[in-house]
Amino acid sequence: MVSKRIVLTFPHSAVGQPIVYKLVKDYDLIFNILQAKITPQEEGVMVIELKGKKEDYAAGIKYLTSFGVKIQPISQDVTRDEDKCTHCGACVTICPSEALYTDKKTMKIIFDPEKCIACELCVRACPPRAMMVKL
Repeated sequence: MVSKRIVLTFPHSAVGQPIVYKLVKDYDLIFNILQAKITPQEEGVMVIELKGKKEDYAAGIKYLTSFGVKIQPISQDVTRDEDKCTHCGACVTICPSEALYTDKKTMKIIFDPEKCIACELCVRACPPRAMMVKL
């Protein structure tokens, strides 16, 4: 079983298509939409957790790319500049997925990109601007 959080960027030609429905129906994948920004007749960006058998997952990804959907791991979307981070903790209090947390022994802020849902709240909350979004 494969379970990955990915960022899908839809071209304007694919925005009105039932693409996620097809992932369920034709590829037997389970999805959880973590965040979505869809603008009709323009483009769409969706953060999604996708689960299923390895071969079904691969076929579903191939299907998405055939529509021109760009796919990237969520870990490439939100990053932290370690040199800028002051470990103030402002991001910890606002992170809904607990991807940012305090290591109780060192009192350093830890960023776990696997838990990140790319909500970008940490980017706005970070005083030294150590949290960034790559687009």
